[in-house]
Amino acid sequence: MTPPLLPSLEADAWRLVAGVASVLVVASSIGALLARTLARAPADSQARPLIDNLNQRIKAWWIIAGSVGLALLGGSGGVALLFALASLQALREFLPVAADRPTRLRQWGVVAAFVPLQYFLAWRGEAAFTLLIPLAVALGTPLLGVLSGDAPRFLRRHGNLAGGLLICVFAISHLPALLTLRLPGYDKSAAYLLVFLLIVVQASDVLQYLWGKLAGRHPIAPRVSPAKTVEGTIGGLLSASALGAGLSAITPFSPAQALAIALLLTALGFAGGLALSAVKRHRGIKDWGRLLPGHGGVLDRLDSLYLSAPAFYYLLRHAWGSG
Repeated sequence: MTPPLLPSLEADAWRLVAGVASVLVVASSIGALLARTLARAPADSQARPLIDNLNQRIKAWWIIAGSVGLALLGGSGGVALLFALASLQALREFLPVAADRPTRLRQWGVVAAFVPLQYFLAWRGEAAFTLLIPLAVALGTPLLGVLSGDAPRFLRRHGNLAGGLLICVFAISHLPALLTLRLPGYDKSAAYLLVFLLIVVQASDVLQYLWGKLAGRHPIAPRVSPAKTVEGTIGGLLSASALGAGLSAITPFSPAQALAIALLLTALGFAGGLALSAVKRHRGIKDWGRLLPGHGGVLDRLDSLYLSAPAFYYLLRHAWGSG
């Protein structure tokens, strides 16, 4: 059976809610103040696009935080459903539109068969969830090429499907799977493990953006993501890691362990975001979609989780868990 989530909204949960809400309220207030100040500036002010983008991002964060909060209140099933829907949207953004209808039908037939099953297994905490998608990719993708009668070109036609299943579905399904972990000596809800991961990794993204705007001078990967800087990356990773240390009370980690793990997760988040930025650059697009104003698509928010979520799950399972 899956464990209950925040059954009585204990003090730690209320403090987290209050902390996230306070940050968003302060950010919204600053954004509104900047927008009012900018309203008196010349129409061609260079700051206008930056402030507009900032306010769009803040509004989207209200929606994201509210969605995660409602999912947590809905229990482990609510969390699995939220990330299953997020995976489907991210996969939709990741897969190029196939040139012919039969290819599209084959691809989405695979998606319809495997995504619900993957998330059902993850929700149940079944070990098979760690094997289903990798086996489907290893065995099923070549089979699609053979059955389509187009084996010589199957990698070009179905390689994106394989990558999308691994990145958007397999990796992200480790998020609800965190709720099934039983850690000896850890008497809190496993929901706190998910919250720790989400806060640290997503805060790192935000802090890298802010540090980059404030102090960024040297591009870290100019050919892949020109907006990312050395100063922004280091400042964001260290700041988010310090935040992780401050959240150690809701985890099974000591403050020093929480700091080290947060640093690992944020570094993996940065690597994941950079890797998918390279894919976007190759395809000639800036964002994966437009569903989240100021952010882009759903995959633009999940890109920093596709490496960090599995790493956190297996670290907890094998280093803190019972097997």
